[in-house]
Amino acid sequence: MLELYQLTQLIAIAECGTMSGAAGQLHLSQPALSRSMQKLEEELQVTLFDRKKNKIALNQNGELAVQQARRVVQQARDLVEQVRALDRSRHTISVGSCAPAPLWRLVPLVSQLYPEMTVSSEMKDTDVLLEGLKSGAYQFIVLPFEWGGPEYCCFPFEKEKLYFSLPPAHPLSGAQGLYFKDIDGESILLFSQIGFWRDVCRNKMPLTHALVQTEQEDFQALVQASALPCFVSDLSMRWMGKPEKRVVIPVLDPEASAVYHFVCRKEEKKKLSALIQRLQADKA
Repeated sequence: MLELYQLTQLIAIAECGTMSGAAGQLHLSQPALSRSMQKLEEELQVTLFDRKKNKIALNQNGELAVQQARRVVQQARDLVEQVRALDRSRHTISVGSCAPAPLWRLVPLVSQLYPEMTVSSEMKDTDVLLEGLKSGAYQFIVLPFEWGGPEYCCFPFEKEKLYFSLPPAHPLSGAQGLYFKDIDGESILLFSQIGFWRDVCRNKMPLTHALVQTEQEDFQALVQASALPCFVSDLSMRWMGKPEKRVVIPVLDPEASAVYHFVCRKEEKKKLSALIQRLQADKA
């Protein structure tokens, strides 16, 4: 009976080009690998190699066997991943979001409603989120727009609005509202983990030089010590408070406001019913 490890060894020989090279890659002795290939030939009842003195090469049988072996090995890997993914889905609720703010509310809420489940969350681009939802990598996702079809459940559940955070000495600190273009061209502080908002800022403020910080603590320290503008939102101020010694001014462009949508496959609705009911009740 064919063994998966034999197919893996055959592929290694094809990729390395020599028995000795494949043996080194597989951490086997060359005689052990040679015996394994002889056993594979016995199982198939064909020769796979042309053997000459101090040289061995795949023949046509061997080349076909390598092609089929790659397919079988990949199918085996897919089987393992799919079974593991199913098992994870039974014990884990995986959440993908287009921005950080929705996760601040959703992750604790999911943990509260499903204490027996592990909650996994991450922030990704919207195309990655959609692919993950379709493949089952996420039980639900958060998008900044409505999306779906007959096989999906989608509804709005939260809004977020951007504000400029300016030091009091900034020339525009007395404004009642500002547009992106009013600050475009200045240097600003920007936190790296802001999801789709990064693209909004890049598109609406193409002349701005963003000083991007990857650590939240470093970013907050720079905000307090710097005279540079930065962004906050109504949700960030709700969860983390208003920046000290700063003036916050709403951004008036329509792109500065987002409506977050909860999206899941309809087959997940029963499992997520408590969460869906809670989000819809809170919005009402």
